[in-house]
Amino acid sequence: MIILGLTGSIGMGKTTTAGLFADEGCPVFNADKAVHQLYSKGGKAVPLIKAVFPDAVKDDAVDRAVLGDHMRADPLNLKVLESFIHPWVEELRQLFFAESRRKEADIVVLDIPLLFETGGDKKVDITVTVSAPYKVQKARVMARPGMTEELFEMLLGRQMSDKEKRSRSDYVLSTGESISETRKQVQELVQKLRAKEA
Repeated sequence: MIILGLTGSIGMGKTTTAGLFADEGCPVFNADKAVHQLYSKGGKAVPLIKAVFPDAVKDDAVDRAVLGDHMRADPLNLKVLESFIHPWVEELRQLFFAESRRKEADIVVLDIPLLFETGGDKKVDITVTVSAPYKVQKARVMARPGMTEELFEMLLGRQMSDKEKRSRSDYVLSTGESISETRKQVQELVQKLRAKEA
């Protein structure tokens, strides 16, 4: 089973591209969705977060905006939060791997926004970065509700540059054109990887 790490900066079309891999029969594990699961009603992280930041839990689920305020107020809070969230995400990832093996998947995709920043690239077989021209990226991000130039620049500043990600990747998929063009690139890559495995 090939483990493919998929990454890309904000607004590059990573989530859409992950969906295209799923269309080709490659199960996808989304780290952000795993965190959402932990934060939602009945999620494993809810009681712990309630104990530390009581105001960040509303209707038995974590209010990410309030939690985010706590993280920004004291960077140490983020370290504490990550110390228990990361192992739980890893637990969910291992369950995903086990289920994928049971279904005899030949390629699985880990959708990880900060793949290189967190050293996740060392835990995968192949790294793939999605990339689009800056103008396209900015237009996509600015179209999001509540987005400002300042916030966009801040988010970009937190991530490794697109150029750096591309240089460190095994493959780069261009997402600046149409979705059908991206789909074609995904299909070609999946065929190539499957041919190698065969």
